[in-house]
Amino acid sequence: MSGDGASPLREVMSRFATGITVLTTGGERCHGMTANSFNSVSLEPPLVLCCVVRTAVMHEAISVSGSFGVSVLAADQEHLARYFADRSRPRGAAQFDSVPCLPGRFTGAPLLTGALAWLECRLVAAYDGGDHSIFVGQVLGCGRGDGGEALLFFGGGFHQLLARPAEA
Repeated sequence: MSGDGASPLREVMSRFATGITVLTTGGERCHGMTANSFNSVSLEPPLVLCCVVRTAVMHEAISVSGSFGVSVLAADQEHLARYFADRSRPRGAAQFDSVPCLPGRFTGAPLLTGALAWLECRLVAAYDGGDHSIFVGQVLGCGRGDGGEALLFFGGGFHQLLARPAEA
């Protein structure tokens, strides 16, 4: 599949439900981006990956800074997913002015308050993935929030898990 294959592939892949994250970098390359292409790779050593299109500002930000943060969004954070997907938002550190976040202890990358989980990673490898790069990060630190449900992406839109019926 090439050329016109992107549209059918996008439609097929939209049937695969994913969680939603916001990738961040700190320092001079401070930036945030909504991403659903994120996955664990290894527990020992602790490695995760994210895939970023080569034309995205985040691609250069991760490549140059050599580190990134990941905030796993909760169901009530859809507004943050939309905000960090909006290309008209402010650039640089200013994009975080109205976003509750704290700088990561290891990378300085902004970590979003209220996220289900967060990770700080040092970039250890980058692989060619067609129009994307596959960034592999060694987890330097991570944590979990107080609970809640995950924000999901499926069929081209945001969704939440259905509440389970109470057990009798």
